[in-house]
Amino acid sequence: MSETLILSQTLLWVVVVVLIISNILLLRQVGVLYERIAPAGALATNALLGKGTLVTPRIENDISDRKIKIGGEHSDGKSQLLFFAAPDCPVCKSILPALRSLAAKEKETVELMLASAGEERSEHLDFIVREGLADFPYILSDQLGMEMGVSKLPYAVLINPDGKVASFGLINTREHLESLFEAQQRQVVSLQEYMHGGDAA
Repeated sequence: MSETLILSQTLLWVVVVVLIISNILLLRQVGVLYERIAPAGALATNALLGKGTLVTPRIENDISDRKIKIGGEHSDGKSQLLFFAAPDCPVCKSILPALRSLAAKEKETVELMLASAGEERSEHLDFIVREGLADFPYILSDQLGMEMGVSKLPYAVLINPDGKVASFGLINTREHLESLFEAQQRQVVSLQEYMHGGDAA
């Protein structure tokens, strides 16, 4: 009887130790998984821009010949979100519903502008109508994209009300788009910098 009791207690302690080890390993795996799925944010690759880069104020005519000010200080306190897209970019089209939704949600604090390149105005005008973009300035300028260091689409640059770059990056998902504002709030150029311990500016 006593031998049976000792054996059962020993087995019980073995089970407890196995469970403790299993929990430790599980917690470790959860940490690894968190690192893998943590919000990476927009990929902030750019040879010309950096956080805090002053965007020299410029006036551009949009496709409807409205004069649009980009960069510089804005007395209305609004940030500017400059979204680079193209009519023949399928990823751009998939992001546009999220972009319109975000623009409506943040209209009190953010001014959305779209930018593209090319000389075929009719193609861009069709794109504007088809995608419901008539409410937003749409700038056709090869130079603007080059000066902003845009090499791939869709790409976005968020500019603070003081005319300085807040965040930027390649936008492939709604999460990437929202990460620009998260990075702006945390005062880092990207969520990658924040997740890897980058210093706030």
